[in-house]
Amino acid sequence: MADDIAAAQAASDDERRLHELGYAQELRRRMSGFSNFAVSFTIISILSGCLTLFYFGMEEGGPAIIVWGWPIVGIFTLLVGLSMAEVCSSFPTAGGLYYWAAKLSPRHGAAWSWFTGYFNFLGQVAITAGIDFGAALFINFLFSLWFNFSVSTHWHTIVIYAAVLLLHGLLNQFGIRLVALLNNVSVWWHITGVLIIVAVMIFGLKAGAHHDSAKYVFTDLQNLSGFHIGWWYILPVGLLMAQYTFTGYDASAHMTEETHNAARSGPRGIVMSILVSLGAGWILLIGVTFAIQHYEAERTSVSGAPPAQIFVDAAGPIAGKLLLLLIAIGAQLFCGMSSVTANSRMIYAFSRDGALPGSGLWHQVNKRTRTPTNAIWLAAAGALILSLPYLWNGAAYAAVTSIATIGLYIAYVSPTFLRLRQGSSFQRGPWHLGRWSYPVGIIAVVWVIFITILFMLPTASPIGWGNFNYTIVAVLVVIGFAGIYWLVSARNWFTGPKVQGTPEELAAIEEELSA
Repeated sequence: MADDIAAAQAASDDERRLHELGYAQELRRRMSGFSNFAVSFTIISILSGCLTLFYFGMEEGGPAIIVWGWPIVGIFTLLVGLSMAEVCSSFPTAGGLYYWAAKLSPRHGAAWSWFTGYFNFLGQVAITAGIDFGAALFINFLFSLWFNFSVSTHWHTIVIYAAVLLLHGLLNQFGIRLVALLNNVSVWWHITGVLIIVAVMIFGLKAGAHHDSAKYVFTDLQNLSGFHIGWWYILPVGLLMAQYTFTGYDASAHMTEETHNAARSGPRGIVMSILVSLGAGWILLIGVTFAIQHYEAERTSVSGAPPAQIFVDAAGPIAGKLLLLLIAIGAQLFCGMSSVTANSRMIYAFSRDGALPGSGLWHQVNKRTRTPTNAIWLAAAGALILSLPYLWNGAAYAAVTSIATIGLYIAYVSPTFLRLRQGSSFQRGPWHLGRWSYPVGIIAVVWVIFITILFMLPTASPIGWGNFNYTIVAVLVVIGFAGIYWLVSARNWFTGPKVQGTPEELAAIEEELSA
């Protein structure tokens, strides 16, 4: 009885705070704190990001950057996440980053909100593309083992990729309860999957397979990029493998309107998803790196997914196919589903405030499932379009991951920068950093500036259309579109997040959706 009263009080406080921020409770609030954490942990997905971009680490630094780049990037990412979590506690809304930017900049809130929102939109679409495209690469390789499917024909991968996006759109359309359940399962799938893969890589090698020496795993450097300009360039570029994986944890903020005790659960979800991923991901990378059998052959595997080839070479075709590959693919599918969820909520919120073309369409909520159905399908369609250059550019996947990383981290750090400018006038929520806010925030801002420049740089030489890093093109397109749209039109009518109405009007909106 006491628990029921406490739960009802928490729900009442959540809705009251949402009303204070100007919004009606349109989405169903059915997620627990663990489910909120599970969304971000699933999108970070160490079994997706680490494995699908493993080839990049093999080329840009080798075993040493794969193993040591992870904890280095993880620590700086934790500082970014801590800064975000503090702001999330003050403003627990689905809009997340762009809403925070508006509220933290009293003089130019609309402009900060506008550009933060568009970078967040770019990053969300790109992260969905990167996750589901990685899943398509692994599925294609599995099909090649089972059915002799061609892995070198790019349109095969695109067809599989489109099917994966379709699946994730359909799962999200069924409602938040199913998505929350699958995310909870995903946490245990990831943790158990890492333990199984590492155990097999250590104790289950096939006859004739070997482990590399500790010296090789922790100190060997490889430069297979084609550049000959020194490790000062190659090693930092190689950090993309880890930094790309540590993305998507803003999902906990975007799901706060559907989470109980949102002002505490959202921040905890952000921070805990990074911490758990940091520990589990390092164990995974060390285990897989020790099991490398034929470095060059696995790096250049026609599958485009070296870990998949490492699994087969180290554990044999049966274990590689039926166990390790299926574990990785399952994790990638969970990850992509959660990414579409978070992406659609960001689109829903941004459209609720009129910022996207066709906002009236993307903001619509399905009365039966209380989900933003149209936003779900925009997220899936945008991800499909972003990866189509793979049909003629083999380096497209690395570019998509760079776009995701840069787009999201610019959006991540903008509210932190504005929060630092506010100083003592910032109104903290129930979860905050206390006296550590300033040093943590300053380091976070400097780190994001560094990686934003870094991941726009060329990754392979000689530079040509086949390996061109078109990240800077995508970023400039977004800046150009958002900038021109702002100067020509939006600055005259976009005032930042809108208030949906008076308390009575908010209640009427909620009653209509419940009818």
